[in-house]
Amino acid sequence: MTLFIMNKEIFLKLAKLFNSNGYRLYMIGGTTRDFLLGLEVLDYDFVTDATPDEMKVFLPEANYHFARFGTIRIKVDDVHVDITTLRKEGKYVDYRHPKEISFTKDINEDYVRRDFTINAIYIDENYKVIDPSNGVKDLNDKIIRFIGDPETRIKEDPLRILRAERFEAKLNFKIEDSSYAAMKKYRYLLDKINPDKINEEMRKFSKK
Repeated sequence: MTLFIMNKEIFLKLAKLFNSNGYRLYMIGGTTRDFLLGLEVLDYDFVTDATPDEMKVFLPEANYHFARFGTIRIKVDDVHVDITTLRKEGKYVDYRHPKEISFTKDINEDYVRRDFTINAIYIDENYKVIDPSNGVKDLNDKIIRFIGDPETRIKEDPLRILRAERFEAKLNFKIEDSSYAAMKKYRYLLDKINPDKINEEMRKFSKK
């Protein structure tokens, strides 16, 4: 894992800004995953311990439309960047969304809400890898594995079934056995999802 295809200056510029205001910024999700795999990074997703209200002080130009969920969007060097506050989630109530969320400054509280180990790897401004779910090992072993109990994660959001299959195809990885069994067992829950969300995920699948 030595090839990095990413505009690293975007991350470093923002991380410096956050640090100067007393906060931390980390790469996360597909950004970190593709960065470590040496793939082209198309989506820039970062997390921070700053809340949206705190970010307004030094990022007033950002889009705060989804700030109630902890996410802001900003354009840096013609690239759209999503920045989300570290958060905890309550129980899911509609097979898609948690009933409540609360912000946190603890990565160990944030990572447990994420879908797969390979999407829960944090990288700071010094390129230090923070890996609470052993996602780097799964990257190296080419494994897709749910964080925590796979049945629980799928019942929270059945779209994770399609996401796992998309990553399997895109990355040529193998879905871990207990994760695959849970996906098969609860596949019927996809019928409870808005068809538009299914179609959106399938469009991503076709792009790989």
